[in-house]
Amino acid sequence: MAETDTALRTVAHNVRTARIRAGLSLEELGRRAQVSKGALAALEKAQGNPNLATLVRLADTLGISVPTLMQGPPEGRTVRLATAEEIAPLWIGEHGGQARLMLVTAGAAPVEVWRWRLHPGEEYPSHPHQAGVVETVSVTTGQMTLVVDGVEHTVAAGQTATFNGDSSHTYRGAGTGPCDLIMTVHLPPGPA
Repeated sequence: MAETDTALRTVAHNVRTARIRAGLSLEELGRRAQVSKGALAALEKAQGNPNLATLVRLADTLGISVPTLMQGPPEGRTVRLATAEEIAPLWIGEHGGQARLMLVTAGAAPVEVWRWRLHPGEEYPSHPHQAGVVETVSVTTGQMTLVVDGVEHTVAAGQTATFNGDSSHTYRGAGTGPCDLIMTVHLPPGPA
């Protein structure tokens, strides 16, 4: 529970800092990110429980990555090792699927690395991201259906798909068993 409270306080601080840096009021950020002003105010007070879709919309609107919203000050380590079990899922599907943000690279154009598990029929619809975002999905076991702009693409174990993330897209478990995949989100360079 203490880790959850610390993570929420970190997100609250980072959202507020990024909002002020961008010169946006609560109302304007809420309008642009399609998040109610009340929910945004509560988030900035470290109250509530924002879901992955909300964090993605806020990050995209602020022109930063989801990990930037979630990470505290650097710990001074050059190598970070983490297992999926050590990282709380940011999305849990109706059949037990999960999405975990494993890491993000530093630099002007960060890359997010996600670990996903989707069960057959389970899906996660994603809002379009900011222009310049490119996603790559590599299926390691099972099969999934990737829907981009309404067009379905089957991606099976050993296959990788890439697409522009500024289009509407959905990840759906397919086949007869779980689908495990690694997703990378390549973000465009941020403001200097």
